[in-house]
Amino acid sequence: MLRIDREIVEAIVAHARRDHPDEACGVVAGPAGSDTPTRLIPMDNAERSSTFYRFDSMEQLRVWREMDERDEEPVVIYHSHTATEAVPSRTDVNLAAEPAAHYLLVSTREPDATEIRSFRIVDGVVTEEPVRVVVAGVDGTAVQSYKFGHTPTMVDYECRA
Repeated sequence: MLRIDREIVEAIVAHARRDHPDEACGVVAGPAGSDTPTRLIPMDNAERSSTFYRFDSMEQLRVWREMDERDEEPVVIYHSHTATEAVPSRTDVNLAAEPAAHYLLVSTREPDATEIRSFRIVDGVVTEEPVRVVVAGVDGTAVQSYKFGHTPTMVDYECRA
């Protein structure tokens, strides 16, 4: 299960909407070994494409070095799909190089709704996982306009005081 703060989800969606019609991409780093995404790092899509994304190699080297220096790792690797559902493409699966990461996909194909789904991709095997959005306070309405997964059970809201 991916457990992620609402503010990070909202920032990822904003990045995807801002870059539309091109795919957006980036990383959410977290303390090494924690599986806790804490620091959003939006990156440039070097392809500037509506159907494909690729991290700029120099930017990726800089970001990965920075994570190493901070004792962090890529907990979430995200990108958007602009015309299709939020499911990894064959290319996405082939390029998935971080087996411990959650691969978060955002579909911006519908202007009034945003679909968000998370997957684990290990050795070419794709497994969808639930998303738990951590919401400050008791009201989760700020994120309920997003579509998560195929069924309502794929998303959960955890409220904190």
